[in-house]
Amino acid sequence: MKILSKAPCRVDLAGGTLDIWPLYLFHENAVTVNFAVDRYTYAAIEPRRGTRITFRSTDLGRETEYNSLAHLLKAKRHLLPLAAEIVRFFRPERGFHLETGSEAPAGAGISGSSALIIATTSAFNRWLQRGYTIEKLREISQNIEARLIRVPTGCQDYYPAMYGGVSTIELGCAGIRRVALNVSPEDLEHRVVLAYTGVPRNSGINNWEVTKAHIDGSTQVHRNFDTIAAIAVAMRKALELQDWNETARLLREEWAHRRRNAPRISTPLIDRLIKVTGRAGALGAKVCGAGGGGCVLFLVEPKAKQRVAALIEDEGATVLPVRVARRGVAVRILK
Repeated sequence: MKILSKAPCRVDLAGGTLDIWPLYLFHENAVTVNFAVDRYTYAAIEPRRGTRITFRSTDLGRETEYNSLAHLLKAKRHLLPLAAEIVRFFRPERGFHLETGSEAPAGAGISGSSALIIATTSAFNRWLQRGYTIEKLREISQNIEARLIRVPTGCQDYYPAMYGGVSTIELGCAGIRRVALNVSPEDLEHRVVLAYTGVPRNSGINNWEVTKAHIDGSTQVHRNFDTIAAIAVAMRKALELQDWNETARLLREEWAHRRRNAPRISTPLIDRLIKVTGRAGALGAKVCGAGGGGCVLFLVEPKAKQRVAALIEDEGATVLPVRVARRGVAVRILK
C-alpha cells in the first residue's frame, strides 16, 4: 500500500502578517487575500513490516533513517526536521518510508513549507485513520511549523493548500474563516507573472521582527497595519468586482506600506524588477510572503504579459509559469 498526497502552494495578494495571532485582534475586519498556484508539494507514505523509519526529500536531496519511533523521538537533531516533527505528532506504531518533494524553489515565499506540511499531515491522517477534519489539520500543521521555526506563524498559508482557488481569510475574535472569492481563474492567470529572484528569504524572522514591533507598541507599525488591513478589505471587493485597475492600485499601495514596516523586505534586484516592468505594462507588484528575496508577483495588462516576463528574465530573475490551482490537497491510496 502507498498513500499519496499533494497540495498546492500560494501567492498572497494583501493582508499578510495580519494573520499571525494576536495581530489581527487589534485591527477591525482584518482579512488576507490569496490564491493557490499549481506549484505542488508531495508526500508519499509506504508502510512496511517492522519498526524501521526512512525519510527521503527529493527537492532537498536528503535521506535519513531511524531504527524505530523511539529512536526518532530520542534524537536531538534531524536531517529532515519537518518530517521528524510530523512523525513526532502522529507516532505511528509500525515502520514506513516517507518521501516528500516540492516544486517551489527554496525560500520562494509561496508557502512551500506550509503546503508540504498540509500534504504530509493529510497523508498520515488518512493512513492512520485519525479522522481529523481539514480545519483541525490546519491547526495541527500551523503548530508544527511554529515548533520548527520557533516563532509565531500565520494561518493564511495553509488555506490555499487546503482548498485551492482564490480566497479571503476572515480574522477576528470569533476565529478564522475561509471564504472562496468568485473570481475567474482564467482572468487572473492572464494578468499575473510570478518571478523568482534566486535569493531565498527567511519569512519567520522577517515576520517576527514586525510582530514584535507591533506588540511592543510601535505606533508607526500599528498605523501601517491599519492601512494594510483596509487595503486587504478593499482588494477583496475589487477582486469580487473584477476591477483589475483598482486591484493593481491596491497592490502598489500594499507594497508601499509594507516596505515602511520592514525596509529590508526589498532588495536592489526587486526594486529594479519593479521599476523596469512598470514601464512595460506591469500595473503593480509586491513580494510574496515576508520578502527579503524569494518571489515577486506582478499584475500586468494581459497583452503585456510576455513582454514583462522577458524583461524579468533579462534582469536575471526566473519567471515561474503558474496557473490558479482549482482544488486543494488531494489524497489517494494505491494498493
